[in-house]
Amino acid sequence: MTGDSELPAGRAMDGRFREQVTAPDLAGRHELDVDDRARLRAIASRAAEGGVPLRDLIAAHLNAHCVDCPPPLPSGRSAQERTTAIPAPADVFRLMRDVAVTLTEGYEAAHRAAIRGEEEIRHIFIDDLLHGPGDLGRMAEQAHRIGFQLTGPHRVAVALAKSPFAATDPATRYTEDAMASHHDGPAPLVTAKDGRLICVSAGNNAAACEHFAEQVHRSAARHPRIAISRPQPGVNGVARSYREACETLDLAERLGLPHPVIHSSDLLVYQVLGRDRAAITDLVATVLGGLEQARGGPAPLLHTLTAYFDSGCTHTATARRLGLSVRAVAYRIARIHTLTGYNPAVPEHRYTLQTATLGARLLNWPEHPLQPLD
Repeated sequence: MTGDSELPAGRAMDGRFREQVTAPDLAGRHELDVDDRARLRAIASRAAEGGVPLRDLIAAHLNAHCVDCPPPLPSGRSAQERTTAIPAPADVFRLMRDVAVTLTEGYEAAHRAAIRGEEEIRHIFIDDLLHGPGDLGRMAEQAHRIGFQLTGPHRVAVALAKSPFAATDPATRYTEDAMASHHDGPAPLVTAKDGRLICVSAGNNAAACEHFAEQVHRSAARHPRIAISRPQPGVNGVARSYREACETLDLAERLGLPHPVIHSSDLLVYQVLGRDRAAITDLVATVLGGLEQARGGPAPLLHTLTAYFDSGCTHTATARRLGLSVRAVAYRIARIHTLTGYNPAVPEHRYTLQTATLGARLLNWPEHPLQPLD
């Protein structure tokens, strides 16, 4: 291997890579010095960047080194002549090993750097998606690079558990791999952020987000809750979908919903109510305030009213849900009518009572007193 040699462009190389760093001259030598190793690592790094397979890189260098090795003596020569004429095999093998190891080190270091660079691009892209796009041109380039469909509607699913999700968690890795293998085309983006596990999928269909929820429950033993947003169009739609999914998780926690997977569309009424806190506070105080006069406070009667609406407004189903007799349920419903002036059996009253009951759950009343209106 001479000092001005270049890596041969063999069949596997396909002419894609030519050394831009001079290879070390190893003729007649038995070990590598610091400069040799640095030059070999630089050569390997350039080969990795050029897409040259590692096996071809090593083979080319070892083949070039073998040219400098003296050929074996004819078999007719004596054993003593052969032993004294040929260099010690251990020295040659050690040098070849060091060349192969050094090239591998440089090649792997380049790959790790490339992976870190791709991960950094991916994280920046996802941050831009979730918080609103900045440079749309840059985002379009990044989306093409990571194989994400930037146009059209998107849904966002957000998983939250008692213990936070992290990028290095087995649950995160498992879910990423499961989502990648589940799709023939570009896979949804899966990332851990702020202790949550997030999935961004393209299209109107919720199947990808529901599959994400299924994989999260399979991989995590921490009983996560997953919210799935409605589809929103355009690049800015991803940020809106993300906010909606996070708000849905917050609502589900405040309402004490038992469901592990919640669609934002199922909680739209709560989101509408929550947008005017003063109005819903006034409604709860006006419609349900009379329950505070009940013996034991408003909580038992409010709980009965909630169960009554959840059971289809039938006394039998409500009694079964609460573990009470039908007679006891009928007494409580009559008591609610007396204290509030609203009769759940009357359709017009029922709507007002049910809306006020939803507002009470949203405000966590009566556990938290109603804030006085300005």
